[in-house]
Amino acid sequence: MAAVDVLNSAGEKVSEAQLPEEIFNTPIKNSVLHQVVRSQLVAKREGTAAVKTRGMVKGSTKKLFRQKGTGNARAGSVKSPLRKGGGVIFGPSQRSYAIKVPKKVKKLALKMALSSKMEDNTIYVIDDFKLEAIKTKELSAVLNTLELSDLLIVSDAEDTNLLLSSRNIPDVKVIKTEGLNVYDILKFKNLLLVEATIKNIEGRLS
Repeated sequence: MAAVDVLNSAGEKVSEAQLPEEIFNTPIKNSVLHQVVRSQLVAKREGTAAVKTRGMVKGSTKKLFRQKGTGNARAGSVKSPLRKGGGVIFGPSQRSYAIKVPKKVKKLALKMALSSKMEDNTIYVIDDFKLEAIKTKELSAVLNTLELSDLLIVSDAEDTNLLLSSRNIPDVKVIKTEGLNVYDILKFKNLLLVEATIKNIEGRLS
């Protein structure tokens, strides 16, 4: 178990929290982290761009005019890609960009991401925020006291005051334990855990 100081909103040490070694001291492999982050990013792509080929366009299949003697090029269908309103040649079609990653690999990558923050000494624990109202100014004051920026905050429950107070602060994001993911952990320089989330993380990754 690794001991980490638990701070209050005033930046004072109030206790110590024990972080499990099997989660916060996992050997880091960049290839595993890259695989999981890439799968997260490509999953955001919609892949819904599509066009109609000549087989999808509605229209008569009757030959427009006789084959010979008109002086025109041989035209077989109004749905030809060469004609206005016809099908499109080699256009985009609907597809999925998803990359499947095994659950065990995702779990391992999450441990590695948390371990990287522990290794860099950029992981912090706070007892609670206790924001009485939605006030960006109050949250900014707490973060300034803790001297933290470029920050991912992990909360244990649906804290509306904390979530809405953080929206106008640049480089600060609040997520619940269930939404903890590799990309967000690596994207932000610092990681701030509400003390109650440690047991939830341990239960999820043990």
